Amino acid sequence: MNSKNGAFISVFSFLVFLPVMVQAVTVLPVSIPSLRYGYYDEKCDNVEDIVWSKMKKIVQLQHNAPAQLLRLMFHDCFIGGCDASVLLVGMNGTVERDAIPNKTLKGFDFIDMMKDEIEEACPGVVSCSDILVLATRDGIVLAGGPYYPVLTGRKDNNESFFDMANAEIPRPNGNISETLRLFSLRGFDERETVALLGGHNIGRIGCEFIRPRLSNFTGTGLPDPTISPDFLEELKRKCPQDNNIINNMLNEHTTRGLSEFAISSAAFFDNHYYKTLMRGKGLLFSDQQLMANEKTAAAVTDYSYDDGTIFRTEFAHAMGKLSSIGILTGSAGEVRHSCSHINSNQ
Repeated sequence: MNSKNGAFISVFSFLVFLPVMVQAVTVLPVSIPSLRYGYYDEKCDNVEDIVWSKMKKIVQLQHNAPAQLLRLMFHDCFIGGCDASVLLVGMNGTVERDAIPNKTLKGFDFIDMMKDEIEEACPGVVSCSDILVLATRDGIVLAGGPYYPVLTGRKDNNESFFDMANAEIPRPNGNISETLRLFSLRGFDERETVALLGGHNIGRIGCEFIRPRLSNFTGTGLPDPTISPDFLEELKRKCPQDNNIINNMLNEHTTRGLSEFAISSAAFFDNHYYKTLMRGKGLLFSDQQLMANEKTAAAVTDYSYDDGTIFRTEFAHAMGKLSSIGILTGSAGEVRHSCSHINSNQ
């Protein structure tokens, strides 16, 4: 098994571009020479242009693509580090994408499309792990979120970690203690955890993750007692037995009362997620649990204020940190020719 470098890479001058302002956040750097800005400048200088161009076309056709890639990257980086191990298939055994928490992941085809185009321009140069991190960042920007710099130079793992994925991906029904424990193992404190979960601003949630709260919470045969009666009835209407998907958050820009769930996955990357938690209307139990801990509740409160500037700044910072955990560089790992297969299996 490849050894994992668990260091966190930061950026000395961490630029966060907001709609109406540019804000610089200073972060102490960790020096890993193999991961840097402009890693591909001499080998494939247009790689970021290719990813950006492809992402614009994808988002025009698939508005939920930014949310899908954000979730895909999170599940990759959270298990063993940002090494594209979640993209692997086969390998004469069970891989991460077969783990129960990963069965609903989407966006693999987007990464494959970008990889194919990049391979035509620069064969065997750009790793799938770098493509996933860059595409996720660009998707967030296209969804109205903040821009943050991405270091490159990651290598792809030639192993995948099924058991770890089953055990350590945070659960939608997880309590706050378990959520914080899992994030802490990756070096994230309470506030960073709350910031990263703000990614739930965009996208859609399968009703299968919500229904247990509505009728059989933790096997009791009863609804989650923390859900207010009016919100419970609204969720039941939005997630009947024959409905599979619900939009991710209650959009206060277009909603009157509780009459409609709808958000555009290509806009409204603001702080409405935290405002819904303040009202006790988080869709997932694990989200609403952020109000059950003093430190995480304080972060939710901070992020719910103003126009979302604090959240967007700290979300960008946390994403930069997430994208640099557990990386493989140098002679460790490989640059896959196909993102779903290690090179020796092609």
